[in-house]
Amino acid sequence: MNILYCGDKGIANGLLVSILSLVKYNPEVLNIYIMTINYEDTLAFTEKSTKVLDKIVKEKNTESFVKRIDATEVFVKNLPKKNMGSYFTPCSMLRLYADKMPELAKLDRILYLDYDVVCRADISEFYDIDMTGIEAAGVLDIYGKNFYHYRGIFNFDYMNSGVMLFNMKECIKTGMFKKAVELCKQRWMMLADQAALNKSIDKRKLMPRKYNEQGERPREDTVLHHFSNNFKFVNCCAKCAVAN
Repeated sequence: MNILYCGDKGIANGLLVSILSLVKYNPEVLNIYIMTINYEDTLAFTEKSTKVLDKIVKEKNTESFVKRIDATEVFVKNLPKKNMGSYFTPCSMLRLYADKMPELAKLDRILYLDYDVVCRADISEFYDIDMTGIEAAGVLDIYGKNFYHYRGIFNFDYMNSGVMLFNMKECIKTGMFKKAVELCKQRWMMLADQAALNKSIDKRKLMPRKYNEQGERPREDTVLHHFSNNFKFVNCCAKCAVAN
């Protein structure tokens, strides 16, 4: 499985929790990539932290790895100018540059996860879905779905971007990532990364809520629990997060 995270040095603790939970429930090979940048006040996720995480995943499967990708040069050349002053760090938009990273562009598919996503079951059923002709698969945003409708007012299609499965070949073919970056360059948007993706993805597959549970508490069938709306996550210890 190919997994992508994006962030700066500040995501280290959350990323540890997320990766520990992935390792716990997914014994197969995990190819984990961390896109990061050094830009002004944003300090890159460190190589030292990457090596610690790499050691952890190899303890479960020796073929697994964690690799850091420095996207600073590409990011600086393609600054999302209209959205650089948002509440979120520039790293929130890094996944939009995945097609410009040779190591990622050659992959068939990759599962993007926010660092505050905890795995509670095997994700292979989600990861292995048929993506023929589909750019991205994800789950409706529990709040945004009621306000944003890109394909008709009664058509719920606004996905939460914290868990997204990308068909890299299809995304590159349609220029989806390029369109999203251009939007961020030219137009201010609330939750810029999420808005840009939703506006740019033409061929999407909506998945059950269990693959991106955004509520405070998980349900019995929850596979991926996203703590985006639960600020207690930052104080959550790894032992609690990966417990049965």
